[in-house]
Amino acid sequence: MFRKKGPLILCGTFLLITWNAILLFLLWGRPTPAQQDKAVQDQVDVAVKPSPDVMGDVLDMADSIAAELEMQKKILLQIKSHKSLWKPSNKSKPKAVVPTQPVIPILVIACNRVTVRRCLDKLLEYRPSEELHPIIVSQDCGHAETAEVIRSYGEQVTHLQQPDLSDVAVKPQHKKFQGYYKISRHYHWALNQVFRTLSHSSVVIVEDDLEVAPDFFEYFRASLPLLKSDPSLWCVSAWNDNGRDAYVDPGQAQLLYRTDFFPGLGWMLLKELWEELEPKWPASFWDDWMREPEQRRNRACIRPEISRTLTFGRQGVSLGQFYDKYLRYIKLNTEFVPFTKLDLSYLKEDSVQNSL
Repeated sequence: MFRKKGPLILCGTFLLITWNAILLFLLWGRPTPAQQDKAVQDQVDVAVKPSPDVMGDVLDMADSIAAELEMQKKILLQIKSHKSLWKPSNKSKPKAVVPTQPVIPILVIACNRVTVRRCLDKLLEYRPSEELHPIIVSQDCGHAETAEVIRSYGEQVTHLQQPDLSDVAVKPQHKKFQGYYKISRHYHWALNQVFRTLSHSSVVIVEDDLEVAPDFFEYFRASLPLLKSDPSLWCVSAWNDNGRDAYVDPGQAQLLYRTDFFPGLGWMLLKELWEELEPKWPASFWDDWMREPEQRRNRACIRPEISRTLTFGRQGVSLGQFYDKYLRYIKLNTEFVPFTKLDLSYLKEDSVQNSL
């Protein structure tokens, strides 16, 4: 039994001794921890010890970084100095309330009358809403005193100044009508500002020598739907050319008419009409031109029994010839009529035809 197992025991003993010898050899050649730390430190010292060229590159890079930081500092200071000019973000700024009702701006045509204050005072006194009825004053003539009056109203009105103050080239026989040419040019420019630059869809035009009635705004708000819906209408006017005291019924302040005549003197038109008229706008006498059949095209205007505007401008391009004879006698309505609560369907073309 022993003889059979003897070779196995000797073989196992030999393998054990050989394995232990190998381990002893490996452990004997391994450096101590202290030796390892010293070797690592020597490598680090060699790695970080810069050559003269490397040191120069590092210093140059440091200078560049310092210069860049200084530049960034200056930029930040400039941004901080302009911080007061920044617009507030949409997150902190309340959203603008878009009017659900139509906006009807008032365009005041001004020139060199400081009495435009009387016109503006009445408009502001009777205006029911700044959002629904922005007041735009378009000034021609470059008159400094009038401009100062307009600017005194601050943000209550928008002040536009017609840039072309030069004389209009006219025929020699029309030299005395230079003022009428400038007025027509001014209207053309101002209406383009309202409809194209400011993108309004309608406007009421008032000249700087007109005073308005208490229900001036109410009248135009009520008549706007008619003007939009009835293609047989092309304007709404606040003026009655035959509105003298003796010719009107003072008890019929609510009465309105359709007229084939263009009254003017406080009138409303739509953007669509301006797009039709603008390409052929006349060089002068624009109101007479509006009364021609080619422009009217069988369309009517709405006008009141009692005027909602009154002119107080005796001095102008007409030199007062019409004011003293006619305009000064026109009656201005003083009674507020709630037009927006009245049924104005009788002014539609269909209703008029059926009543004939």
